[in-house]
Amino acid sequence: MTLQFPEGFLWGTATASYQIEGAVSEGGRGESIWDRFSHTPGMVENGDTGDLACDHFHRWEEDLELMADLGVKAYRFSIAWPRVMPYGRGEVNHEGLEFYDRIVDRLLELGIEPYPTLYHWDLPQALENEGGWTVRSTAEAFVEYADLVIGELGDRVANWMTLNEPWCSSVLGYMAGHHAPGRRSVPEGLAAAHHLLLAHGLTVGRVREHGISLGIVLNQNWMVEASNHPSDVAAAQLSDQQMNRWFMDPVLGGDYPEAAVEAYGWDRGPVLDGDLEVISEPVDFIGLNYYTRELVRSHRIDESDRSDAIMPGPEFTEMGWEVQPDGMTEMLVRLSAAFDGPIYVTENGAAYPDRIGAGGRVDDQDRISYLDRHLRAARKAIERGVDLRGYFLWSLLDNFEWAFGYSKRFGIVRTDYETQARIPKASYDWYRGVIERNGL
Repeated sequence: MTLQFPEGFLWGTATASYQIEGAVSEGGRGESIWDRFSHTPGMVENGDTGDLACDHFHRWEEDLELMADLGVKAYRFSIAWPRVMPYGRGEVNHEGLEFYDRIVDRLLELGIEPYPTLYHWDLPQALENEGGWTVRSTAEAFVEYADLVIGELGDRVANWMTLNEPWCSSVLGYMAGHHAPGRRSVPEGLAAAHHLLLAHGLTVGRVREHGISLGIVLNQNWMVEASNHPSDVAAAQLSDQQMNRWFMDPVLGGDYPEAAVEAYGWDRGPVLDGDLEVISEPVDFIGLNYYTRELVRSHRIDESDRSDAIMPGPEFTEMGWEVQPDGMTEMLVRLSAAFDGPIYVTENGAAYPDRIGAGGRVDDQDRISYLDRHLRAARKAIERGVDLRGYFLWSLLDNFEWAFGYSKRFGIVRTDYETQARIPKASYDWYRGVIERNGL
């Protein structure tokens, strides 16, 4: 018996520009913060860089044919800001725009709907030199860039996403230093978060005149207290505010969560009058990126006080992330309660240590199991009333996995980084079957 999804459910897959394109010095592209960061010793595992990645810049036609064979009806990809505006504002690189023109035209010929993301972390280094996301002018430059790209492609592309995971861009990039540009400052991280959200709101207000549908993509981890101890409960609530609600609440018409503001000791200096109204410009849809749950423990109590402790599950991905499909259901239900509109799962997938078998085949049953269980969790959310319109599997290809370099593989297509050969895994065939049946 097939577990059916609603008629017209949108099945897709996803990638991101710096993770797959390569060709970082070709076609007029400018330097990005990830070029600078990955070439800084000690920042990326094994000294890997995105200089070549999956060479998608030259192999994009082959990759789109793989999607067509897979049967997806939508493709989420990102536009590289420095490829179309090398310095972040002003000068336009028409060769870069033409690259995305060709991709969009071919997708439409193949019957695949483009879902571009305007910002998936590759800020032009020229803007970082001026302060990056810690300064307001970067948000203003983003609007100029978004207006340009949507003006070029908006006659053929109906659905757009402004930002991917602003938590990662701000907290990992400016507060913790794990991602580009590698800064380690709480005030700078909070300023970056605010200016990212401001860029989103300014863009929604500016480009709606193009007659397109606009959304934002938020990563949300399911925060669960490690026990019923009041300190654990409070710690989980604070973690939820700092990671999830810090971005969800302002976008959906609220404010930054007060307990998190107090915990950070934030003076709200970057927030000017009217900013929150701009940030909460109504969006047409929300994208949810979900991968894992976090058991949150307070540092104020000892393990001996947790007689009712919740134990982590028995299964983890190669990223060290706990496999908890129920969290997808819960996060979708919560997002639906806060947002009266369409929701998409814009990323979901898993890294596992793929083993090459006979004939170069990768029989990734662990990945298939992960995806199957998370799709069942998504179906439960629909049964609970969530207006879930589609699912974008992360990722089509093994690729440059940020600070982990090429050591982690999320793809349903194996990338041989020596030859750039594309080798569909067992999960590719499995997902094709899901799409054909519109269910499990």
